[in-house]
Amino acid sequence: MSASPQAMTERTEIDAIDRQIIAATQGGLPLSRHPYHDIAEQLGLDVQQVLQRMQLMLDKGIIRRIGVIPNHYKLGYKSNGMSVWNIPDEKISAAGMKVGSLDFVSHCYQRPRFLPAWPYNLFAMVHGKTHDEVIAQVEQIARLLGEDNRGHEILFSTRILKKTGLRIG
Repeated sequence: MSASPQAMTERTEIDAIDRQIIAATQGGLPLSRHPYHDIAEQLGLDVQQVLQRMQLMLDKGIIRRIGVIPNHYKLGYKSNGMSVWNIPDEKISAAGMKVGSLDFVSHCYQRPRFLPAWPYNLFAMVHGKTHDEVIAQVEQIARLLGEDNRGHEILFSTRILKKTGLRIG
């Protein structure tokens, strides 16, 4: 029997079913046409219950996001650079939207400055097949930002870090 939406929104902690859903998804969603149906079947739950509970966990901040984490190296993108930008604070949202919409930027976000040593407040991860390709893409971002770009740097990745999400033991 699945909980009513009202009962689910009143929950503040994760219960045994939430733990089962997290455990079933923490290594990634099944690679199938209907991954949520597969999870529901595996756990003996209704697919609507799985979807409602996952949405509630997102809404409550128990899980932050559900998304694809590609392995850029396996896709041939061997050069990765975090571009950091000094953007006027009043223009950061518009700049972030422009940069984040570029197809070669996997994620873009605002971070606090640490003056005087670190003037950068916009971060954008750029992926390319070569070092030169990343440099060219960062130059494209610089042109896009125009006079709002008060300076930038590229911090190239030197090793691959394992990406994992929420883990429950």
